[in-house]
Amino acid sequence: MRFPDSFPDELARLMRLRRDTRRFRTDPVPDTVLERCLDCLDTAPSVGLSQPWRLVSVASPGARQSMRDIFRDANATALSGYDGEQARLYAGLKLSGMDRAPVQWAVFCDEATEQGSGLGAQSMPEMRRYSVVCAVMQMWLAARAQGLGMGWVSILDPLRVREALALPGDWRLVAYLCLGWPETEETAPELERLGWEHRRPRPALVLR
Repeated sequence: MRFPDSFPDELARLMRLRRDTRRFRTDPVPDTVLERCLDCLDTAPSVGLSQPWRLVSVASPGARQSMRDIFRDANATALSGYDGEQARLYAGLKLSGMDRAPVQWAVFCDEATEQGSGLGAQSMPEMRRYSVVCAVMQMWLAARAQGLGMGWVSILDPLRVREALALPGDWRLVAYLCLGWPETEETAPELERLGWEHRRPRPALVLR
């Protein structure tokens, strides 16, 4: 298949716009837009064609409050690991969009799935989780292509999240995703703009 000549530049622009969104408008997201994101999730690569991703919509006020409580506790623990100026900077970061994002999905890996019959995962079972990560990234780009923002919340206790949502013990949390319309469009990571960290130059590739 040959894409239009402009496609590589547009794809590169989409990737630059794939920022971790933490500030959302509260406008609802149409179901048709979400379905297009999920369609792209289903086409993602997976080890042994196992498709081990499991999405849980976190929609009820009670469930969302539980997730915010888990984030608050994990964030307090993380803050205690920093000192001085770094602690001050960390305390001022907005690290979750859970307070306003209209759509929130907890994404799990089903470690016990029989689909794929273990192909490619017997020697490296972690490949199932890597497959889920690939699927999340593919859906993330699809969301941005439609103007949505997505934020990946990782400051959580995975076991507490699974228990709060009453999910099977073989499911492992990979991502907690917040989706919605972003308040602003940025091309630089927020952590870089706020001085937390700076991207390093691309390392030279050494082939032997």
